[in-house]
Amino acid sequence: MNQSFDRHRRLRSSAAMRDLVRETVLQTDDLIYPIFVKEGNNTKTEVTSMPGVFQFPLHELEEEVAELIKLGIKAIILFGLPNDKDDIGTGAYHSHGIVQEATRLVKNIAPEMLVIADTCLCEFTDHGHCGVIENGEVQNDKSLALLKITALSQAEAGADIIAPSNMMDGFVKVIRDGLDEAGYQHIPIMSYAVKYASAFYGPFRDAANSAPQFGDRKTYQMDPANRLEALREAQSDEQEGADFLIVKPALSYLDIVRDVRDRTNLPVVAYNVSGEYAMVKAASANGWIDEQRIVMEMLTSMKRAGVSLIITYFAKDVARYLKGDA
Repeated sequence: MNQSFDRHRRLRSSAAMRDLVRETVLQTDDLIYPIFVKEGNNTKTEVTSMPGVFQFPLHELEEEVAELIKLGIKAIILFGLPNDKDDIGTGAYHSHGIVQEATRLVKNIAPEMLVIADTCLCEFTDHGHCGVIENGEVQNDKSLALLKITALSQAEAGADIIAPSNMMDGFVKVIRDGLDEAGYQHIPIMSYAVKYASAFYGPFRDAANSAPQFGDRKTYQMDPANRLEALREAQSDEQEGADFLIVKPALSYLDIVRDVRDRTNLPVVAYNVSGEYAMVKAASANGWIDEQRIVMEMLTSMKRAGVSLIITYFAKDVARYLKGDA
């Protein structure tokens, strides 16, 4: 008996057919792996709330980079953990700060690895905020001056990409002007253009020792309820000279990812943040989910929403899945 309805299942009839018509593909080249580097000569330390993620001393970084290269991962983003902190985050822009030293090391042992330097002050300030504090408030313009010299010191150390994550107004323009004036016109800026004041960052603050010592970051990070504000932020950063636009977090903000993707020709980057990672690892450890299938579905959803790249703590896991080594 002939039926008049559409036969959509024809294109799902076998694994080969499904592969042939697949619209969204996740590749190892899409992945950026975050690395936490700490000062001192002790051994690497696993982050309790992020199984499989470690804080590395410099002398153990080479082995980690070698593993990434073997897996085919071509880009990392560095976060620094200094021994000493002060109220203006001196370690962020010191020529021999931990991020600067880690950058030099990676570029020396693996010149082909793209090093992205997270450009912020919160990991280096004793108060844990992303800028200069006066009378209990973060001072926007005074913070910009320190972020500029931080970016310059990272570029001088050999960073391939500067990634300012502080959410100060005008941060892209000030950093772009500073880089250009210093002869670093070739260094792109990967802006944390759309960064929400999210509850999904908790494990990162354990990993980076960067929790605010008072108050919160809601006066500079975005309200999770807002959509149009994200578009204004992204537009400003693009106009000020950003080369990439990050949306952070990812999973609860895929609508924002699509909005940004539809309004820019720049590469859009999703940050698959620490809380998103920790929840999957915890559920997997309890046997509640199939971790590999969940991870691949999550990251594929980010690609489907329109991102070009994904910063993710799952990068090594995904590279192994794609190689068939899981």
